[in-house]
Amino acid sequence: MAYNHGVRVAENPTSLMAPIEGTAGLQVIIGVAPVNLAADPYHATNRPMLAYSFAEASAAVGYCDNFKDYNICESIDASFRVLNVAPIVLINVLDPKTHKKELAEKTYDITDGQALIDTFGVLADKLTVKCGERSMTKDTDYVVTFDDDGYAIITLVDATGLEQQQLTVSGEVIDPTKITYEDIIGGYNVSTGEEKGLEVIRQVFPLLQLTPGLLVCPGWSKQPNVGAAIAAKCTGINGVFSCEAIVDLSTLEEGGARKYTDVLKVKQASGFVSPRLSVEWPCVKVGEKIYHASAIKAALTAYTDAANDDVPSLSPSNKLLSITGLCLEDGTEVILDEQQANLVNSYGVCTFNNFMGWATWGNNTAIYPTSTDPKDRWFCCRRFFSWWENSFILTYHQRVDDPNDPRLVEAIVDSENIRGNSYTAQGKCAGAYIEYRAQDNPITDVMNGKMQFYHHLAPYTPAEDIYDVFEFDPDLLEAAFTGGE
Repeated sequence: MAYNHGVRVAENPTSLMAPIEGTAGLQVIIGVAPVNLAADPYHATNRPMLAYSFAEASAAVGYCDNFKDYNICESIDASFRVLNVAPIVLINVLDPKTHKKELAEKTYDITDGQALIDTFGVLADKLTVKCGERSMTKDTDYVVTFDDDGYAIITLVDATGLEQQQLTVSGEVIDPTKITYEDIIGGYNVSTGEEKGLEVIRQVFPLLQLTPGLLVCPGWSKQPNVGAAIAAKCTGINGVFSCEAIVDLSTLEEGGARKYTDVLKVKQASGFVSPRLSVEWPCVKVGEKIYHASAIKAALTAYTDAANDDVPSLSPSNKLLSITGLCLEDGTEVILDEQQANLVNSYGVCTFNNFMGWATWGNNTAIYPTSTDPKDRWFCCRRFFSWWENSFILTYHQRVDDPNDPRLVEAIVDSENIRGNSYTAQGKCAGAYIEYRAQDNPITDVMNGKMQFYHHLAPYTPAEDIYDVFEFDPDLLEAAFTGGE
């Protein structure tokens, strides 16, 4: 035994664990992007791309204002230009190697050493450029850039001495019309191990160390099979995490909800009954731009969380929005009053309300009215549960394989209860506490390495119905004349 003389110190591991938060409203946006405009078009397919700004998103997957063909651009615009919220994760399914078509050979005039290609979607590395009979080499004889509208510009490195004032150009362009719902849903290739479409959601946490908060697929999510696949992907992410999704209800002429009284029928026909889904109807306009409602609602939800200390305790309903109106996908104007919007809400569908300013309107998930369990019915409550569950996993994963002893139990219980008390004091919830119960942990389970806790959560439900009763009081009238005598 060592002989000690003097002052000594030692350290014990901290008993209380600081919670690790996932980004509560992290949008994972799946769909189609103009990847020919990306910094690396062949690196932007079926992989999660993280963006904290409009510039980063544009460089990652490309951007244009053609929302009809490129739905990811809706969410990029909604997130960074309409709401200004970050980050977002983008999963593009358009593969420039397969979703493409031929750019027919055509002659273009040279003006000030440049030629503008008037076809959208040009793949810069696939161009064949000739000046007369002379074949030109990319980056030696010319460079390719894109203008603000996404059209390719061929700039000659040296235009002097050219007899011809025209360029003959052919090549390949991306073709979003070749995308089908099967590309969105995706799958797994057993031979190569490659994942596509919604299957790529699995890669978000391993690659980015962020947990998905909201799955969004503007436009495509209105298709019943896509919506069902999205709902299924909300649970069991990486085997442990969960989230919610915001989907659209079709407004197409064939089988869509063209007016508010069609909403229930179309929702039922779409099979949208999951507590993990918030269903949106109709589309929204910002000036001349038409957005699927899911793109705007998801960005607003993430913004609401960010402004609330990244805690998803607030409902994203009745939040003001800088939109200019409602419409169908074909641009047909929709005029709703609050009574009609309430009927839409009663079907478990969210919409928008212009009551001295445009605002989101609706708290119910798609499970309503089939279920009225507050944990699953209210969108904010459902998200609060998912967020806390994900946070619990992230925080205590580091304690897995520690000794299953009373010190570990005490550390987890104390940490969670301190956290619960903190959020309760901040008004983020009505209460939250955890307990370790002997009846849940028989000695046989302890011997098998198991421990079970019982968590109590009570997020506040939204004050959806505020009711006041007015009555004429003759006593007040009499008091006014008698002076209160």
